[in-house]
Amino acid sequence: MANLPPLSLHIPEPSARPGEQSGVAAVQLPEPGETRRPDTLAVEADMRDLPFGLIRVLDDQGVAVGPWIPSVSPDLLRHGLRSMMLTRIFDDRLFRAHRQGKTSFYMKSTGEEAIGAAQSMVLGGGDMCFPTYRVMSWLHARGYPLTEMVNQVFSNEKDPLKGRQLPILYSARAYGFYSLSGNVGSRFGHAVGWAMASAYKGDDKIALAYIGEGTTAEGDFHEALTFASVYHAPCILCVTNNQWAISSYSGIAGGDETTFAAKAIAYGIPGLRVDGNDFLAVWAATEWAAERARSNKGATLIELYTYRAAGHSTSDDPTKYRPADEPEAWPLGDPIERLKQHLITLREWDEDRHAMLADELDQLVRVAVKEAEAVGTLGKSKPPVSEMFEGVFKEPDWRVIEQRRELGV
Repeated sequence: MANLPPLSLHIPEPSARPGEQSGVAAVQLPEPGETRRPDTLAVEADMRDLPFGLIRVLDDQGVAVGPWIPSVSPDLLRHGLRSMMLTRIFDDRLFRAHRQGKTSFYMKSTGEEAIGAAQSMVLGGGDMCFPTYRVMSWLHARGYPLTEMVNQVFSNEKDPLKGRQLPILYSARAYGFYSLSGNVGSRFGHAVGWAMASAYKGDDKIALAYIGEGTTAEGDFHEALTFASVYHAPCILCVTNNQWAISSYSGIAGGDETTFAAKAIAYGIPGLRVDGNDFLAVWAATEWAAERARSNKGATLIELYTYRAAGHSTSDDPTKYRPADEPEAWPLGDPIERLKQHLITLREWDEDRHAMLADELDQLVRVAVKEAEAVGTLGKSKPPVSEMFEGVFKEPDWRVIEQRRELGV
């Protein structure tokens, strides 16, 4: 024992800090089309290599290659592109609104728009998404009214959630979008429970949920995977690995030790690792997992490998903890540019049409913001006080009745 070195505690450190050159460009990635595609109904034990690959469809020229190419019409691809562009334009406009004091908080999805848009389009209208705050493209892909979205961000009198949620924590049951929660890990448990209930009732609906890679270090993640595995819950559990959990890099959650998709192996469910900046790859992997869930083969864990190009929120300054060049150095590029290039390669799009669509969407967002501003921005108008008593109990009890009487509402 005397000859052993003293113990030392390992503290994970990112490859570069502010003022240094980012190391993300040197990340080793499988080539597009390299990762195999197993049969949807294959047993999990025969696909334990998949968490260590990376499902990629689009190459650097925008050409779709390999076994994961999905069958998606040009019209659907254009709709996906539109949804992604709308998300980014909406984010930029509302981010500026925050800086102008019109709302208290905002979070952008920059660089992650392909995830919500593709998965929203793959799943059915009766399926349920248990979201995080960076999949607003899910709602844009399904045509959620822009003015209602801005009203919620401004927390004004016409806020569809009646002031019960923070800005950007949307809830839209009619759009398959379960209420957001700042306690991100709860989304997995709720999704698994919802999926189990669907199976128990003999229904045909499935659930999809998101958490960030940092949340995999929390108990909610492991509890949900246990139930999903044991009860073969028909759900798709997505870990959005965007490299940063606020200011903590992915290594703090174990990303330096193995992939997040590999955590599925311990629970006996398939794990897929997917290029989250590739609309076609996200579509294909989601379609595969959905078909498996609907065939009573249970849950799939998908790691969506992407990058959070903007700050965590309006309260965050990423230049304090990561190199300034890191977003541009990210080797998997911009999801909007990549889908745009693919459509151009197919001769289904061009630069002029792209510019026209960008102008059209910018105008739509401007109109929605003006309509919401007419109702009121932060603190200028609010839902009526009486709303706080609604939707609490199915039948108001004596305490609610007495409280309403005291307020005179």
